[in-house]
This record gives sequence, C-alpha cells and structure tokens, in this order.
Amino acid sequence: MSQTSQAITRTPAEVVRLAPVSQAANGICYAMMGEVTNAIRDLERMVGAVPRTIGAALSRKAYYFVPLTLNLDDETMIADRYDVQLADNAICHRNHNLGDSQYVFISTKLMEDSFAVAFEFFINVGHNFVERIGVAQEFSDLLWKQVADKARGETSMDAFELRKIATSNSTEAEKAKHEYEMAAFADAIAVYCLSLFLDVDYQELRERDYPLLAPAALAERLRKINELFPANPGYEFAVYHRRRQ
Repeated sequence: MSQTSQAITRTPAEVVRLAPVSQAANGICYAMMGEVTNAIRDLERMVGAVPRTIGAALSRKAYYFVPLTLNLDDETMIADRYDVQLADNAICHRNHNLGDSQYVFISTKLMEDSFAVAFEFFINVGHNFVERIGVAQEFSDLLWKQVADKARGETSMDAFELRKIATSNSTEAEKAKHEYEMAAFADAIAVYCLSLFLDVDYQELRERDYPLLAPAALAERLRKINELFPANPGYEFAVYHRRRQ
C-alpha cells in the first residue's frame, strides 16, 4: 500500500527522549529512529570501527541515525520516514545542542548504500574529534612535507581550497594554515575509519570538483593515522596496491 500521509516530524528534543541510546565498547553513543535505510543493518560494527582513543574524546555527544533531518524555517526537525514532500528540505546531517550535550542527526534516507552512510558518520566523527583535540604534531609534520613535495590534490573541497590559501602570499594565509591542518586531519581520520569498516576502492573516493590526493600521499596519511590511533580488536587496517586491468 502506498503511503499518502505525510511523515511524522519531531523536534530533536523529542527524538532524544524517545530513541533509546546504546554505547559501543569504544565509548561512542548512538541511536536509531524511524524507517532508516537498510544500508545501516550493520550499525553496531560501523560505530565500533572508530578507534577507542578517538571515541573516548567524544564524551557528551551522541549520533542519531534517522530517515531525514530537515531544515524547516531554520528549525531542525526529524522525519520518521522518507517523504518526497519533505525531501527538498532534507540535509545530510545537523548538530543540535541540548544542555551540555551535542546530538548529531544523520539522514540515512539521503544515502544510497552503506558506503555513503558510513562515510557521512565517519566524517562527522573526524571533525568532532579534531574540534576537541586539535591536530597531532606528527600528522602536521607529514602534511607540510607533502605540501613541500607538491603532492597532487587533496582529501576534500575544504582542504583543497584551504591549502591554496595557506600556501599563498595573502593576508589570510596564516589563519588558513591551521584550518587546513584541521580539515586534512579530520578527512584522514574519516577515510581511515571507513577503511576499517569496509574494503574501500580508492576510485570510490573520487570527486569531480577537485583533484583527489595522489594515492601514495593518501596512503602515507592513513598509515600515520593508524600509528596514532590503532584499530580496535576485530578490525584490520591495510593498504593494497594493484595495477589497473
């Protein structure tokens, strides 16, 4: 039977009150509400891929996997299922503060597969972690060595644009250097976590709007992240090289 009635929408506070929260062994708190996509059937393993040393830094934060996160008249609302009438107002995620805690609502029905859902989650984890902890000096050293060696491309549009400013002679260069480090560090954490959860084909990360970081340079960054944040028991990190067929 087709659904003709509009989806039920709730405020973030209502969702927090209604959806039971679980805590993974790595310390990450998470919950699921409504008709979420089948792509997150392995939700527990996906959340568990975040290294414990990262998860421990994300206290007072919880990740909610919901059908649609909406921006309605500058107000955040959550739909209990996909609704074509609401889709135009849907956003990939939204951070919402309640008291001294922050809740991250991730729209699973905007994603087509587990790769997309997981990457959205890990990108949020990466940025949330870097905002709290900052950038590891070892990673920063590697990053600027790659810049000096003129490594091609970057890991996100933000990192790509910030790198251009940071290496320019503009008055904004100094500020951009710190922001570039944070963006690149968060990106590397996200790709690393994704590789622990799924077998990632490098081509799946390719973007049209900017040149993706050269494979050898990305591998260097991921190995450094692995040194800083070893994989949890039951997860394995490896970089495989193969020739094109």
